[in-house]
Amino acid sequence: MNSEFTIAVHSLVYLAYLPERMAPSEVIAENVSTNPARVRKVMSHLRKGGYVDTREGAGGGYRLTLDPAVVSLADIYRLMAQGSVIPSWCSGDPDSDCVVGSNMRSVMNGIFCTAEKQLESYFGGITVADVLGRIKVCK
Repeated sequence: MNSEFTIAVHSLVYLAYLPERMAPSEVIAENVSTNPARVRKVMSHLRKGGYVDTREGAGGGYRLTLDPAVVSLADIYRLMAQGSVIPSWCSGDPDSDCVVGSNMRSVMNGIFCTAEKQLESYFGGITVADVLGRIKVCK
């Protein structure tokens, strides 16, 4: 799992929490506890995906464009981190004389693909609004 997914979810939940559903990258970054440049990179992906829009100038920033009750974590995962469960390297050598060594990559790839499908299915049942609802909001 990559950190961009977490930043994306946190940012969308934060925007859903705000009354006007708008904030500049510096404010989002402070809430997420990361650098504004990282937030802008993530928000660029979310903008291209249609989840946020931007407004320039004074009072501008990022604005949530969709109902938080319809945006699932699976949607965000597919946009930001799909394939991240599958490692970039796997042991074994398909040309090995050993039955274990020659089959390990394909077996593990199948296991990781199944795990990713289950993760996406689980995330599909959780919306941005659900995440916000799990947070105990201080008044």
